[in-house]
Amino acid sequence: MTHAEFVAAHREGKLSVHVDPKAAARLVSSRMMLPLILLPVFGIAVGLALTGYLIIGILLFIAALAFRYFVRASSRGFILTRSIEDPVFYEQAVAAGILSYSRDSS
Repeated sequence: MTHAEFVAAHREGKLSVHVDPKAAARLVSSRMMLPLILLPVFGIAVGLALTGYLIIGILLFIAALAFRYFVRASSRGFILTRSIEDPVFYEQAVAAGILSYSRDSS
């Protein structure tokens, strides 16, 4: 199915679209370079906690974990939205097995 057909069928409600949650989370995390952002933040949080700023360190650590959770939780919507907007990304997502669809029989 071409990108234009996919977009038209999705907007008309003729498709059931499935986004693999684990693969989507990996893709979004890698594209955002999430580990390169979070590892220093975790290190700073631990450093703050060890140097006497326990509450601030704990809050920063929890904020980093929450950020990671929200990025992973929203990754499926990101993949679907980006697939609708960008034909090249759509082809890559389908080829990688992140995005799959089936036609509704109704």
